[in-house]
Amino acid sequence: MKKIITIFTIFLALFSCKKEIKDKNQKLNVVTTTSMITDLVKNIGGDLITVKGLMGSGVDPHLYKASEGDVTKLVHADVIFYNGLHLEGKLVDVFEKMKRQDVKTIAIAESLDKSTLIGSDYFASNYDPHIWFNVQNWKLITSFVIDKLKKIDPKNAEAFDANGKTYLEKLDKLETKIKNAIATLPKEKRILVTAHDAFSYFGKAYDFNVVGLQGLSTATEAGVQDVQKLATFIIEKEVKAIFVETSVPKRTIEALKAAVKSKDHEVTIGGTLFSDALGNPETNEGNYIGMFQYNVNTIVNALK
Repeated sequence: MKKIITIFTIFLALFSCKKEIKDKNQKLNVVTTTSMITDLVKNIGGDLITVKGLMGSGVDPHLYKASEGDVTKLVHADVIFYNGLHLEGKLVDVFEKMKRQDVKTIAIAESLDKSTLIGSDYFASNYDPHIWFNVQNWKLITSFVIDKLKKIDPKNAEAFDANGKTYLEKLDKLETKIKNAIATLPKEKRILVTAHDAFSYFGKAYDFNVVGLQGLSTATEAGVQDVQKLATFIIEKEVKAIFVETSVPKRTIEALKAAVKSKDHEVTIGGTLFSDALGNPETNEGNYIGMFQYNVNTIVNALK
């Protein structure tokens, strides 16, 4: 709690000294939190805006703590896009305080009907924040971001519409590809076991039984009983492979593999999935579309 107060105190001090020097030809300065949101906003804004992402490749947003440098970026932002649904942990409290100070902060989760959100067994009255793992959700979020950018920067509205249309068409193609890939995997083999419970929207949208060793937040530790229980499940369901995540330490999945072996069975680690962050920017997995396609290919190939 002290960390939040400290960061927000710094923010207030910097914000009170901020002077508006922007002219009408200066680019909109946008700050984003997760790498998925950064990629989305860049696709819509293109060269017409400046985008600064707080979280890079492999960063776990659940455990992320803002630095003083991050606060400086936030202070100079014209608009801040974040996920919401408590994904960004303690940063959400900072954003809510900023909103009360008339700073334009926008949670992309606001674009989704609450009836379509997946509830949390771990946190009362909260929802699963991993909303990007349903492409239909990401399309709605894309349209939402387009609309917000148009209202904030109306002189570039036509370009935002055009860029957004192009990106939505790419998302349509992505969805077709991943559905075709998943169709090659028999339904009885569609059991996805991962390090933490990040793929429930994916499972609901694409007909997978998803089981995470940890909870919705990586701050939730898996106990010995959790590991043993899941090991038994893997054996009973004859699950061929389990998966590591880039933003979660490998030790929990390795412990699960060892637990299965202790029961005289074998399960392989089918690969590493991108869950809470994209890959390195210079790779194909460094963008949302490439990440999603990679994940699906990895899952299907390992479980066949």
